[in-house]
Amino acid sequence: MEIKVLFFGVLAEVTGTNCKHYREVRSIGDLKHRIQDDFPEVVHYNYRFSLNDEIINNDPKLNDGDEVALMPPFAGG
Repeated sequence: MEIKVLFFGVLAEVTGTNCKHYREVRSIGDLKHRIQDDFPEVVHYNYRFSLNDEIINNDPKLNDGDEVALMPPFAGG
């Protein structure tokens, strides 16, 4: 099982990448821990998760091929 993770804005700068693949991740909670293990500095930033282009507020089960995005607050006008 493989999940594609996209990083946007300041999170792409902090992680040094805009995309990373994770294997054997079963939930957003598991993924969050793996990301924080790989990039400990992300704990200092606010962000939301999107699963397959939909903002989520819970901890759904992930499936092979899912795309998860970490999105910091956006500003602009």
